[in-house]
Amino acid sequence: MVRRAENGADLLDREKSRRLSALAELWPFLRPYRVLLAAAIAALVLTATVALMLPMAVRRVVDNFGGEDGGLLDRYFGAALVIAALLALGTGARYLLVSRLGERVVADIRKAVFDRVIGMSPAFYERIMTGEVLSRITTDTTLILSVIGSSVSIALRNLLLFIGGMALMLLTSAKLTGLVFLIVPLVVVPILFLGRRMRVLSRENQDWIAQSSGNASEALLSVQTVQAFTHEAQSRAHFADVTEKSHDAARRRVNTRALMTVIVIFLVFTGIVGVLWIGARDVRAGEMTAGALVQFVIYSVMVAGAVAALSEIWGEMQRAAGATERLVELLRAEDPVKDPATPVAVPRPVRGEIAFEQVKFAYPARPETPALDDFSLTIRPGETVALVGPSGAGKTSVIQLILRFYDPGAGRITLDGVPLPDMARHAFRRALALVPQEPVIFATSARENIRFGRPEASDAEIEAAARAAHAHDFIAALPEGYDTYVGERGVMLSGGQKQRIAIARAILRDAPVLLLDEATSALDAESERAVQTAVEAMAQTRTTIIVAHRLATVKKADRIVVMDQGRIVAQGTHDSLVAENGLYARLARLQFTDGVAA
Repeated sequence: MVRRAENGADLLDREKSRRLSALAELWPFLRPYRVLLAAAIAALVLTATVALMLPMAVRRVVDNFGGEDGGLLDRYFGAALVIAALLALGTGARYLLVSRLGERVVADIRKAVFDRVIGMSPAFYERIMTGEVLSRITTDTTLILSVIGSSVSIALRNLLLFIGGMALMLLTSAKLTGLVFLIVPLVVVPILFLGRRMRVLSRENQDWIAQSSGNASEALLSVQTVQAFTHEAQSRAHFADVTEKSHDAARRRVNTRALMTVIVIFLVFTGIVGVLWIGARDVRAGEMTAGALVQFVIYSVMVAGAVAALSEIWGEMQRAAGATERLVELLRAEDPVKDPATPVAVPRPVRGEIAFEQVKFAYPARPETPALDDFSLTIRPGETVALVGPSGAGKTSVIQLILRFYDPGAGRITLDGVPLPDMARHAFRRALALVPQEPVIFATSARENIRFGRPEASDAEIEAAARAAHAHDFIAALPEGYDTYVGERGVMLSGGQKQRIAIARAILRDAPVLLLDEATSALDAESERAVQTAVEAMAQTRTTIIVAHRLATVKKADRIVVMDQGRIVAQGTHDSLVAENGLYARLARLQFTDGVAA
């Protein structure tokens, strides 16, 4: 697909579906609701059967219209009303059951896709934009809802009307029906030919919509940066370009569908007019009754309407098949980081010993650039280790590998002697607490943001964690205190306030291993001092790994590991590293005005 070649976000090398068989992938979601599905099919068959009975009643009325038995005529009209009532009830039941089924199945699909993607490692999201995933969960499932909740039932009903109508047309007049059969191939050929074109265009349209969604999501999530760099015009132009390409694909799809509709309807009704002309001549010749001709006409209209409806619905089915393919891709996508089939239990209690053994690692997006190169490091239980070095040295990569967001290309990483890939990720991550470089704040209250670290925590524990992170005072000063809504991504908070909430979240988690990735970078000097005190108190009872550029925050670490270009170039205490006059000493001289005396 062109779109994927342009943005480099090829999720999977997919093969285009040439059939509607992709919709069969929905069966696992339909299976739990077999009773509801059976009831919907029963209502559908009932309405189709009743609709096919109506022309028979009309024939009796027409053939006996001039008869002397008025009571018989009344009974025919009464029967027609009963049939109409059954048709109305059946149609209402079909709509209710099918709509309920569609809403239920789509809800299950959305949950299944979200359950799948929320557990995917960051390596997965290097290959697909988050906005595209959201587009699949929303736009594509909406298409499937329209098919399950409407189009499929309408298609099946019209298919029954087509088959039943053709059979009853044959019983009514074999001669006229034979003429109709001559028309059918002329109608089917354009449906098959243009339908294939519709399928390709529908898939292209959905792909461009997904990219448009991803582009908009990326720009809006970074709106402050966009505005700060006066990049609005370029962002608008890029979004407009992608949107126009989506529109062009949609326009071609609509044009194809319109052409198919025109051809099919013209051929069908032209054929019907010709057949009726012959039928009218048979009535004049006495070879069939007027009622039989009316019955045949009604069945012909039913069949023609069914064919026209099927040609309309065909396009919707094609779009839904493409949407199903895209959702199934997410459900079947392989996570580069996998849990073992039989995971080893996490050691209890977790002591917090972490060991890197000759680890080599490069990010999937840039495999030729090693982030860690032959990296070996053992962190003892309860030890506080600081990782320092220039940007790009690999410090944050160490944190991400400990969390097993990625797997190394060579070597291994262990927790208390057990390799991380041997344990379930969610199990050993319970022993870790993270304060990321860019704190993540959710669109909820300050209290719930801190409680994210330990959902079962009490309000008193949350407040204690906030006090330890030097966050209590500013939270208490908010309009509704801890219950104040902080906005999407914490827009109502300053950078330092967001970072203190993230630290409080990690403190509340009370995990044996604490990971701090530039945790105090956004704090003022007073707040940094208070948080540093809290971190030092926490570090006394747990393994702590600190990534820092500001060396003042790591002077009291048990050990400072100096990194450069993915390797360890030195390690020791602050004083010993300064005395070595190496990279650490140069970094210290840049940050401390009094050099070694600092």
